[in-house]
Amino acid sequence: MWMIYDLESDENFLSGVIGKGFYDVYKDFIDGGHTHYFLCGGRGSGKSTFAAICVVLGIMRKEIAENAIVFRKFENKLKDSVFEQMMWVIDKLGVGRLWKKREHELEFLQTGGKILFKGVSNAHSIKSVKAGAGFGIVWFEEADEFSGMNELRSVLQSVVRGKMSPVVLYTFNPPKEAAHWINAEALETREDRLVHRSTYLDIPEEWLGSAFVDEAEYLKKQNELVYKNEYLGEVGCTGGEVFRNLNVRSVEESEIERFCNVKRGIDFGFAADPFAYVCAEYEKKAGRLIVFHEDYAFRLPNWRAAELIKEESSGVGLVVADSSEPKSIDELKSYGIRVTGAKKGKDSIYYGVKFLQDLREIVIDPLRCPNCVREFRGYCYESDGRGNYLAVFRDRDNHCIDALRYAVESETRLNGRIRDKGRFRGII
Repeated sequence: MWMIYDLESDENFLSGVIGKGFYDVYKDFIDGGHTHYFLCGGRGSGKSTFAAICVVLGIMRKEIAENAIVFRKFENKLKDSVFEQMMWVIDKLGVGRLWKKREHELEFLQTGGKILFKGVSNAHSIKSVKAGAGFGIVWFEEADEFSGMNELRSVLQSVVRGKMSPVVLYTFNPPKEAAHWINAEALETREDRLVHRSTYLDIPEEWLGSAFVDEAEYLKKQNELVYKNEYLGEVGCTGGEVFRNLNVRSVEESEIERFCNVKRGIDFGFAADPFAYVCAEYEKKAGRLIVFHEDYAFRLPNWRAAELIKEESSGVGLVVADSSEPKSIDELKSYGIRVTGAKKGKDSIYYGVKFLQDLREIVIDPLRCPNCVREFRGYCYESDGRGNYLAVFRDRDNHCIDALRYAVESETRLNGRIRDKGRFRGII
């Protein structure tokens, strides 16, 4: 008779297989707490081992799932990665006799439940993959190798039947670029999603071996930025990030009620670009901006934009908007919004971003303003393509940044003259 590992009944729950940092996540998985589990971490963090344990024990607990499927973007990487990982877990749990190994498939003999392994070079090529009762668990290993959530959703739609809602595991090493789609997804807060971050420092050193630890410590001394990304799973460790003064934290309602110097800005969307309305309290003496509100939408009509602004401030607060859209500004005025066009001018992008850079702190609430967090974390200097960064700010994926630039434009000027008249010339 096989044994199910239970955290509540065994204080040493899987103590020889996963680190303690995963105990609460396992309990949440067993209890059906969430549908999507984003397991992100650096090298040796134990995330893939943990996912393999969830799949194996999920099938052995038939009420969780009868079948599971594991995907990697490239099929030639399956055998030497997730398949061997699964075999190691089965052996480590001492249940090898209960599983039958086939090519690209494992079968739990007591129930007939199966674990399939599939590469996804083309999402449409997997529609023929079937299992008797459907797949209750889906695992995307190295999820960052996929092109984005649209591809992952296409894969799920191809293998999920009817109203079935599988548990989905996503394991990945966070790419260093903060703007990478999967890093942005991991910042998005949803009730059905649990995001867990881990590092090799959470794993007992004897599991990793001295050679692994020595290599990590050597890289830490040689290149700390690379070490932080590869071993600690930190993002934005490129050396080219523009804003190093970010503080991503919650902004409580009681804090907002005390705000008395709120700056509001709009970047109008057009074509494929979004509309962005951003609000922030400016604490001049403290050198701090507290970003607490955003509206971010595609193809938003101006009448609806006016409604959103009135919901935030009753339309009485002054809004500084992109002056390249005078018709939109006039239309917002006709709806009762106090709005004016940004003055802009020569090198205004540089001076606006420089002002934001020079602040002691930019606080952004990740729940209220997820797109602001994504843009500010991912905003980098332009690269020459050889790993070197140019003294030029990137002019893309910066709609919230532009809105905030317009909002604080008056603060970048003293006596009608732009601050910091230097030799630098950025993009216009």
